[in-house]
Amino acid sequence: MTRPFLIALLLATPAFAGPDRETRAWWDLASALSNDAMEGRDTGSPGHARAVALVAARFKAAGLKPAGDAGGFMQSVPLHEIKVEAAGTAMAIVAPDGTATNLRFLHDMTPRAAPGLPARLEAGMVFAGYCGAAEMTAEVRGKIAVCFANRRAGLPSATERQTAVTAAGAVAMIAVDDPEFNLEPARWPDAYARSVGFADAPPPVSIPVLRLNAASFAPLIAGSGHLAAALLTDGSARRPLPGFALAARFRASFATSERNYTSDNVLAMLPGTDSKLAPQIVVVSAHIDGYGRGEPVAGDEIYNGTLDDAAYVGSLVRLAEARRGKGFARSVLFAAFTGEEKGLLGARWFVAHPTVAKAALVADINLDQIRPLFPLRSLTMHGVNDSTLGATARTVAATMGIEIRPDREPERNLNQRADHWPFRQAGIPASGFVFGYDSHTDAEVLARGWAVTRYHKPQDDPAQPIDWKAARDFNSFFYALTAAVADAPAAPVLLPGVK
Repeated sequence: MTRPFLIALLLATPAFAGPDRETRAWWDLASALSNDAMEGRDTGSPGHARAVALVAARFKAAGLKPAGDAGGFMQSVPLHEIKVEAAGTAMAIVAPDGTATNLRFLHDMTPRAAPGLPARLEAGMVFAGYCGAAEMTAEVRGKIAVCFANRRAGLPSATERQTAVTAAGAVAMIAVDDPEFNLEPARWPDAYARSVGFADAPPPVSIPVLRLNAASFAPLIAGSGHLAAALLTDGSARRPLPGFALAARFRASFATSERNYTSDNVLAMLPGTDSKLAPQIVVVSAHIDGYGRGEPVAGDEIYNGTLDDAAYVGSLVRLAEARRGKGFARSVLFAAFTGEEKGLLGARWFVAHPTVAKAALVADINLDQIRPLFPLRSLTMHGVNDSTLGATARTVAATMGIEIRPDREPERNLNQRADHWPFRQAGIPASGFVFGYDSHTDAEVLARGWAVTRYHKPQDDPAQPIDWKAARDFNSFFYALTAAVADAPAAPVLLPGVK
């Protein structure tokens, strides 16, 4: 066993109450990347730049080679932002008698920041059930379509809802949260109303889309003769929903701002040692950006993003430091991507504008969505049956007593919400992991509780409790999986029939 992988041996020792030296070093780095001084690492922010500089310096000190633009460690990603400003934005439900019920920005309703959002909007409303194409009627034209946004399979997706109401002539769409979607509960308040895309490819103009807190549904449909609670219950249960005109009108004014800026990926190479395999590149990745500063929650406005995803940028750094410049058979590209929280932008940019030969990329192992809150006994692996990465992961996991599972909650669409997805879209074997748990267990309670109290909130910070052994075990698994893929005689491939 080589010296760097003495770490893996240490991580296989019996359970303990606190972190060992290696796990403490990992958490110290995670904390340094996500303390308040980093200000949440929002794309293009000074805090993000400080985090990028820290990671690049650690990669360099670990003996990695620069793999970014112009011989450096950074790859610049050009971005364009549209933001709905709190000042100058007001939204209200207006009853037939002129009485207005104000909706709180980011708490009761959030408008989607997009080109075409008008300075003023006022129109009548029609409730159109799930807003599938078959539910559209002539009443929708010229009105605001109010849609129940159920995320379960077999019902219209967000894109399908918007397509249907736009084709029906609606002037805007209000999407009402499903309050019973407990696989991933709705989070309020929203941090902000911003949309970020590539500077050379702004998002298309669309009708205004507004997200409504289910708690504000009752005043929206007051006077319609329908009970909000009954509609929400039926919608959550996927029962048929009626269509009807609402008595109230919706009135809003929106203030928006736009800007261009850049934000950096960090890219560093550990060259391979085998003359035949070194030209092939395995990517290991995590996202360095977070939400930044946003709407305060419990008086805190810094969305630190410790587990999402500073800790796993830390795992990349600790793996590089463990190798001490000693390569695997294949080359390994360490990638800390920006803009994941804004739509996988850094990973998408890299795949479209690779700083290495795109044909050389043989796999991506991505670290995100990982919450070491309870003992690590199983891992959900995204696209486990898409490529030979699944079999390799199962072999590695079996030596540690870890079960590799397919996704049991496909409605969350986690496979397409992390930075491995652009690689997979490009035909490159790629995957990531989520801690698995069984229904009606303490692990499920912890996972769902974290989603409610900390996910994309300021409370995802360095002070939160974690299961130290679970954190240690996952890092051990990641290090061993990277070695197995990078040293294997054959590169990962997509399985027959998989596109």
